[in-house]
Amino acid sequence: MARKTDTQPARSTASMPREADTRLRSILDAVPDAMIVIDERGLIEMFSHSAERMFGYAAAEVIGKNVKMLMPTPYREQHDGYLDRYRATRERHIIGIGRVVTGLRKDGGIFPMELSVGESIFEGRRVFTGFVRDLTEREQAERRIEQLQAELMHVARLSELGQMGAALAHELNQPLSAIVNYLQAGRRMLQTADTPPPPRVAETMEKAAAQAERAGQVIRRLREFVAKGETDRRPENVHTVVEEAAALALVGAKSAGITTRIALNAELPPVIMDKVQIQQVLLNLIRNALEAMAESQERILTLDAVAADGFLALSVADTGPGLPEEVVRNLFQPFVTTKSRGMGVGLSICRSIIEAHGGRISASARPGGGTIFAFTLPLDA
Repeated sequence: MARKTDTQPARSTASMPREADTRLRSILDAVPDAMIVIDERGLIEMFSHSAERMFGYAAAEVIGKNVKMLMPTPYREQHDGYLDRYRATRERHIIGIGRVVTGLRKDGGIFPMELSVGESIFEGRRVFTGFVRDLTEREQAERRIEQLQAELMHVARLSELGQMGAALAHELNQPLSAIVNYLQAGRRMLQTADTPPPPRVAETMEKAAAQAERAGQVIRRLREFVAKGETDRRPENVHTVVEEAAALALVGAKSAGITTRIALNAELPPVIMDKVQIQQVLLNLIRNALEAMAESQERILTLDAVAADGFLALSVADTGPGLPEEVVRNLFQPFVTTKSRGMGVGLSICRSIIEAHGGRISASARPGGGTIFAFTLPLDA
């Protein structure tokens, strides 16, 4: 009698890897963050559904093409060089480190994103996997946070200015009163003199000058006190400094119709600076430019950086209405502002930071309309 056999169909061992691969792809496609896999030459091998939604390309449009097509200038031109350097030195710069950078959509829009890159060996080949998170998706929450931060900073500035005003009034009250009294006495002496002024007039004027000098010393001491603070200066990559500041400042710029052009020289040397302070300056200038273009028909923001004559020169240009010449002359003085609710201290702080680094900051008219804010940093600081 024949033995009864198992009627359940056997699963092909060849189908199991295919099934696992399909299951893995379905899981990865469900992840909200975009995933892009490239080879050592920078050619795209995998482009997830989330990546399609984020960048606006279908996978078939990008598979086999260089990943630099997803990057704005100048990073597009530099990316192949980064891969060549890594193949030659195996020195890691971004692998395993999350960074805030900018991406380029199919429609030409630039957006801030968080990028994490991993490295692996697959079938004897080295591949790189990038996980991308679109930071504009958190735009509403970040705008609310920025609004709260702005309100807190406004209150803090009012408090600080109040304290400074009280200190100035207290310290300068007596010497300034003395100056007024001495000068008035000197004027009366001159008015009543029938002959050349007696020696006492010169003595009185000297006392007035001494009191004026005392007032100047009080002001200098106060400025030195305000300017004191710990700084952390070290050589920094200019591209990284500008890129991070721009990515933070440009959150929400797409919805405002802003076109961003970044034109950094590819061979910028490292510059010794306090990274946080310089990014504070860039953030202030970029946000001022965005506000200036709020009512403009043409809204183009241009960031530029070049190295020449021992200095790094950075500029932020907008296509806003521009500034009157009389405003430009005093723009970096405290309490000078074109904003109805501005305190006029932001640009003054920027000037203090740049001058403390040994550089200069200025504003000028942009050809064709708008304003260019530019500052320099010494290369050999």
